Amino acid sequence: MIDHTGRLPGRGAYVCASGTCAAEAVRRHALERALGVPIPDPIRDRLNAGALD
Repeated sequence: MIDHTGRLPGRGAYVCASGTCAAEAVRRHALERALGVPIPDPIRDRLNAGALD
């Protein structure tokens, strides 16, 4: 889940708001390493498309 407020409970990872940063984090598997879980395909697709809304 993408949390724009940063206030949802549980683990999280910070990614800058630009779409290129999110796509790069997905490409390098940085989010998976930070969270310790695989990123679901729908979330991965949104991040690769730069859709952080």
